[in-house]
Amino acid sequence: MGLMQAIGSRVRGALTVGEGGLRPQPAAGYLRGLPEAQILAIPTPILRDAKEDVRIAWGRAAARAVDALHNNGWIAGVTEQMISLMIGDGLKPNLKPDFSWAGWDEAQSAAWARRAERRFQAWASNRWACDAGGRYTLAQIQAASVRSWFGAGEAVAELPSIERPGIEWRTKLRLLPAHWLSQKSSELERLDHGVFIDGHGAPAGYLFEVKSRFGMRTELRKAARDGYGRPIIAHVFDGTAGQVRGITPFAPILKVLRDYDQLSNATLTATMIHAIFAATVESDYPTSEVLDALSPAPTATGQLEGPGGFMAFMAQKLGWHQNVDIDLGRGSGVAHLLPGEKLMLHSSKSPNANYEPFANFLLREIARCAGAMFEDLTGDFRGATYSSVRAGIAKQWPLVLYRRKHVPVPISDAALEAFLEEEIDNGYLEIPGGIEAFLAHKAAICRATWRGPAKPVADELKAAKAHEMYRLMGTMTDEQICADLGEDWEDVYQQRAYEKARREDLTIHGGVTNGGADIDQMLDPEPAAILPQAGASQRGPAPRGGSQ
Repeated sequence: MGLMQAIGSRVRGALTVGEGGLRPQPAAGYLRGLPEAQILAIPTPILRDAKEDVRIAWGRAAARAVDALHNNGWIAGVTEQMISLMIGDGLKPNLKPDFSWAGWDEAQSAAWARRAERRFQAWASNRWACDAGGRYTLAQIQAASVRSWFGAGEAVAELPSIERPGIEWRTKLRLLPAHWLSQKSSELERLDHGVFIDGHGAPAGYLFEVKSRFGMRTELRKAARDGYGRPIIAHVFDGTAGQVRGITPFAPILKVLRDYDQLSNATLTATMIHAIFAATVESDYPTSEVLDALSPAPTATGQLEGPGGFMAFMAQKLGWHQNVDIDLGRGSGVAHLLPGEKLMLHSSKSPNANYEPFANFLLREIARCAGAMFEDLTGDFRGATYSSVRAGIAKQWPLVLYRRKHVPVPISDAALEAFLEEEIDNGYLEIPGGIEAFLAHKAAICRATWRGPAKPVADELKAAKAHEMYRLMGTMTDEQICADLGEDWEDVYQQRAYEKARREDLTIHGGVTNGGADIDQMLDPEPAAILPQAGASQRGPAPRGGSQ
């Protein structure tokens, strides 16, 4: 087959013969509905690594997002709303250590975990013990890390060791401004956007640009971990493959925020104009004469002193209206005016009918990007129903849990890891093998989940009945129910046992003369009265844990 025959066969395979001659054969493909000229006219973004996009836009996006957090009521309000859902009054750990390597059973592991949790809570709730600056509790640092993530897309914390009088712990936590991280990159030093990378892509250190006490900007390099693996810098962000820095989650709506501000400013300006110019002059005289009558008249000295002919005109009007009674408050009447005069009352025509729908459209996009419901952003529950609110909470809550796990929890995990290392090294928390065993089994010993605030519900009674039904069906445990309520199931069990013992003690001594046994039976029914839970163990105590 010759060259021309081959070309002809290709053309005949791609074209069909019709009334107009050869025409393209239909085929599947992207952008096939647009002519080539239109395809080329569409602005085409550049495909590149995510870290390059972040490096180019980080400074401007972070500055605009932080400015919105400071000056935009919608953004500031929804940020605090999301913090309240993620943090509440503070995330609390529920340790689940694995001491199978040491031969411990679940009861021994649970007892050690309870003691470690109490020691950690004492450290976390003491500002002087927890914060390097002595100002914040761990809960406040967790909330500040979420604010930093919303503004800059990342949170940076340092874990120094500081001794203080009256405090038994040296471990401290300090949250650092994200913009302190350098924007520099160097292939020679393996420095990528302020982060030193090892051969596997893991962060080995960080380069900070800080101001000295003399106001000079200096560079400071810090390692990510020390020689024993203890965290020194905790850097938290969320992103895609290849990123080494984060970017604000508000980046997609920064333009929308500007559009909303422009809409609000334009509407306010129009409203003010209509409010100021609420009266108009309608006259049969030429415009030049009317303006001349309203303009000041020059005196003999050349100075402007009051309106000229306008005063004479007003004097004539005053004489006319002294004999005419205009009263719009009477039930009926006729107003007599000078010839050519019209009484016109103007009303404001702004905002127009399209303002609120379009403003709400922009606010819905902002709420969607923030991960909140429209009602949470605006506080406007008009038209909301129980079903719509319940559906909104159900769709929003998984995102809250995801952000909680990947923003404040990693910093809290780093603090917990450093705290347990110090406690074991000092002998306050004993484990087989001491500090050497901790360094060898750190991941197994530091296993923990973090409890946050209760899951919001639209109707607490219906939610309680649903929990009761799932528990009787054996598909939901007390641990899961307590997790939904933001409580530790073991704390609940211990408190119930204590209250039961107190009721029995008061019954014995006559403090409760009737109903004591009935109360115990109602609050602590016999096991046979409750269906067995799915997967419940018949040997020993139930495993520890709390889940979110």
